[in-house]
Amino acid sequence: MTLLALALLPALSTALPDAEHQPDRPPNIVFILADDLGYGDLGCYGQTGFATPRIDQLAAEGSRFTDFYAGCTVCAPSRCVLMTGRHTGHAFIRGNGKDNLRPEDVTVAEVLKRAGYATALCGKWGLGHEDSTGLPTRQGFDHFFGYLDQHHAHNYYPTFLILEEARYPLPNVVPKEGRWGQGVASERKAYSHDLIAEDALAWIDEHHSAHPDQPFFLYLSLTLPHANNEAGRAGMEVPDLGAYADKDWPVPKKGFVAMVQRLDRDVGRLVDLIDSLGLTDDTLILFSSDNGPHAEGGNDPNWFDSNGPLQGIKRSMHEGGIRVPLIARWPGTTPAGETSDHVGGFQDLLATAADLGGVEADCEHDGVSFAPTLRDDGSPQPEHDYLYWEFYEQGSRQAVRQGQWKAIRQPMFDGPVQLYDLSKDLGEEHDLAQDEPEITKRMAALMDAAHEPSERWRVKGRK
Repeated sequence: MTLLALALLPALSTALPDAEHQPDRPPNIVFILADDLGYGDLGCYGQTGFATPRIDQLAAEGSRFTDFYAGCTVCAPSRCVLMTGRHTGHAFIRGNGKDNLRPEDVTVAEVLKRAGYATALCGKWGLGHEDSTGLPTRQGFDHFFGYLDQHHAHNYYPTFLILEEARYPLPNVVPKEGRWGQGVASERKAYSHDLIAEDALAWIDEHHSAHPDQPFFLYLSLTLPHANNEAGRAGMEVPDLGAYADKDWPVPKKGFVAMVQRLDRDVGRLVDLIDSLGLTDDTLILFSSDNGPHAEGGNDPNWFDSNGPLQGIKRSMHEGGIRVPLIARWPGTTPAGETSDHVGGFQDLLATAADLGGVEADCEHDGVSFAPTLRDDGSPQPEHDYLYWEFYEQGSRQAVRQGQWKAIRQPMFDGPVQLYDLSKDLGEEHDLAQDEPEITKRMAALMDAAHEPSERWRVKGRK
């Protein structure tokens, strides 16, 4: 462990689980979230252009979900759905901006605190800013180290990160630094991802040493392989180009692969730590991504077929923009080497965490617990009636999935509806709206019903 990691060790919660939870200890929960990683960017999901051995191993030791969805097609709303369990039709944060969660918003961390968990967030938040009600430490997290603002998180060599509620200075130099800490460093000495990964490992190690019987929830929200948008085509910022440095590829493509492999390496380090502490069978590790692959910072998602068999990328409501990997590893409980076609999404984490923690969610949410699938104990797995998304950029668009059917309407509310049968057309190449008018009408009605009007989130030009 580095001296820097030791310096970042948080003051840990000393609260122990309630007596009712002691005999049948709920699992530790680690949710690892990649940033802009595509459905096809992992070997276990079909990637052949480069290797992701540790994440593939995670899938081999656990279950791989094929029909799991992000909360939205961009960062902040997707993370709001993940944390609050409310889809973007009535989530408080429905787009990228400078919004802050309110005191009345209930997060996964708050639910698990009531179940006796210690809680930590290491990485990117995007749901609250300095001195606001949306700070992670005011939304159920005992410990936070990372980025609050998504624009700040573009910069992999920032002059500061946030530790708990204060700025933690870094030795990087960023000329013309933006208000939120964004920019391009002229002196690069401390790579933010590495610091965040070290802090997460240190927090687990220290927590287990101090409170071995207390379950923990770690939300490891990594920024790889997001680009530094302020750096233009040099935006795939990474300390070195890794094992593929000598490939005859454009530099941004080598940078992208180096980012994914660094992500893969550190997922492996976390798994190794969990195993070395004897927590293997007591820990559920979930791995996913916040939306589809990006075409920023010089990256070309077509180069490595980052969306696999899907159409669309980040900001699209086609499957490539919102369908994401989900891997679940819980040895002795979740089946190893299995594939699940259970249809779920980010709104399910809160319900699932509450189920696993043995408490009621005690808040309004749109989630369905997929704990029965994780446990594989024969208990029935509830299913969603439908999944819904809406998005306010690029003229606006919304989408709904119900069973095999997927509909997209753009612009929102009164645009033409596209209809796809995902059981036969995963790539959404054949619009069946004219052939199936009754199904199209039903799907449009679902989109209408799922949207709750908001003064903050309005389609430009529409009253």
